[in-house]
Amino acid sequence: MITKMKTSKVLFTWLLIFSWPPWSHAQQSAPVEQVPYVPTPVEVVDRMLEFGAVNKGDIVYDIGSGDGRIVIQAAKKYGAKGVGLEMDQRLVELARRNATQEGVDRSVEFRQGDALKADVSAATVVTLYMLPSFNERLRPVLEHQLKPGTRVVAHDYPIEGWKPVKWEEMPLMDTRPEVTPHKHILYLYEWKPAGK
Repeated sequence: MITKMKTSKVLFTWLLIFSWPPWSHAQQSAPVEQVPYVPTPVEVVDRMLEFGAVNKGDIVYDIGSGDGRIVIQAAKKYGAKGVGLEMDQRLVELARRNATQEGVDRSVEFRQGDALKADVSAATVVTLYMLPSFNERLRPVLEHQLKPGTRVVAHDYPIEGWKPVKWEEMPLMDTRPEVTPHKHILYLYEWKPAGK
């Protein structure tokens, strides 16, 4: 009986040892927090583009681009170029269809992938509607890649550690069931490397 118990303990210990590294690696390589898809209301899209002073010479990168509405509107209304970055392949495909339907598919593109690993260095304007924890992880990516003077427009959640050039609370009350009722807040940043 004692031998069987010792054998069981030894077997359990070996199983634990051999199963630990893959489990540990899976935890380390697990995807970063998934930000839920909540479409930006059209009125907020228009105001974000105005707030960021988007014009024909701009390249607008939308992080978490969803159905593509921000870069599509930037192309339609201002003649800007645009790039949408989105994790969900289904939304990327939807955005591409929407761009074709709106006649701006030659001015915008949508890329599937992790925005934290994307190249955003070509952006002159960045828009985002992400959670604070994501913004915190995105900040060093933006600081490393953006050119001085790049405008960043954040919807509802500021970028911790950056001081906005300006911010505003829109009078529009969001009462959609998927969000807590609130008025939309926009933050405009202009990237300047430290000491410049």
